[in-house]
Amino acid sequence: MANHERKPYTEMNTDELLAVCAAEQEKLDHWSDMNLTLDLTRGKPNQAQLDLSSGMLSIVSTRGDCFSASGLDCRNYGVLDGLPETKQLFSDLLGLPAGNILVLGNSSLNVMYDTLVRAMLFGVAGGHEPWCRQGRIKFICPSPGYDRHFTICRTLGIEMIPVPMKADGPDMDAVYDLACSDPSVKGVWCVPKFSNPEGITYSDEVVDAFAAMKPAAPDFRIFWDNAYAVHELYDENVRLANIFDYAREYGTEDNIFYFASTSKITFPGSGLAIMAASERNLEQIRPIIATQTIGYDKINQMRHVKFFGSAAGIREHMKHQANIIRPKFELVEHLFHKYLDDLGIAHWTEPRGGYFISLYVREGCARRVYQLARSVGVTLTTAGSTYPYGRDPKDSNLRIAPTYPEPEELELAIKILCSCIRLACAEKLLKS
Repeated sequence: MANHERKPYTEMNTDELLAVCAAEQEKLDHWSDMNLTLDLTRGKPNQAQLDLSSGMLSIVSTRGDCFSASGLDCRNYGVLDGLPETKQLFSDLLGLPAGNILVLGNSSLNVMYDTLVRAMLFGVAGGHEPWCRQGRIKFICPSPGYDRHFTICRTLGIEMIPVPMKADGPDMDAVYDLACSDPSVKGVWCVPKFSNPEGITYSDEVVDAFAAMKPAAPDFRIFWDNAYAVHELYDENVRLANIFDYAREYGTEDNIFYFASTSKITFPGSGLAIMAASERNLEQIRPIIATQTIGYDKINQMRHVKFFGSAAGIREHMKHQANIIRPKFELVEHLFHKYLDDLGIAHWTEPRGGYFISLYVREGCARRVYQLARSVGVTLTTAGSTYPYGRDPKDSNLRIAPTYPEPEELELAIKILCSCIRLACAEKLLKS
């Protein structure tokens, strides 16, 4: 790397910036000729991770394997809200009372969508009427955040209000200003541990503030999507306070809808999703679910119970998962440091868990980086998608998903990405 390439871009003269553009364009032209197809778009487990759960495919193989501890035949109808042993497995894992857990289908995203649709059509416990009859309703969206949360709101016509993420969670002053003053604000999205895409775990103070909140709307709900509850990358336990413990002190348990799944623990699309809520909420929810289904896949519930045996079994399994994906995160961080340090054009998170690295490039450059990468065969999550309506106000954030590619493909994709960043930022400065 030439000496001038280590100078901050803001200190380069026009000739130096032009030299950067020429050098990086030459690299991109070379890669373009290779007809690459490299995908960094979604946080998908790779084959080695999926292989860790292969034993689950045969663990229920005979008639005798299909009976629960109570003698229920899991091949038949019945048990709307989950086998007792499955509920206990999640209870032990997440620190939630088994009686407040519903074990539902295979996707927590599906459960969250259904939960919002129920609120739109039927309202929620303690609410006066369905949300769809209350005019324009709004949701608070900590940003950058999970694009699929935002897509649900957009699909249902719910107005989204972004609030900034801070180092310990959402900006709670902004959340309070919105939730406690406007009764049309009906909820807030939260990914409280290893947040998507920032990798932030909410502090005790933030969890306490959510639990203590007295919203203006009596039918306000906190959508607590604990998608990465056991997804540490390192041999440590990153602690997230239990929001229900705090809520009991304030008498606000009804404000919380809690979600989790095994999608990135076992098999995405063939895992288990749960919802936890107060008994008052569950009394309202169960009869509505009973009109949708007579019961969910109890054989799959039994597979998970037999395969893991206990919450400790899940935690041990996740250590093996971490051993597979941690080197990929470290590779991305190493390459970012190697190719972007000292240039003043990018910074990024170095998470301790979860599935994403949040990359920030120079303001006004993210969409150009996305386009350049796509032109040479590297597909990223669309620039802006981590913000409501796809509108990143600074056009700077890109979500990086390192888990799915093989290491060699990942290394090449990140090298190309760094070249795209260097070119886009040099172009931007030349235009300024």
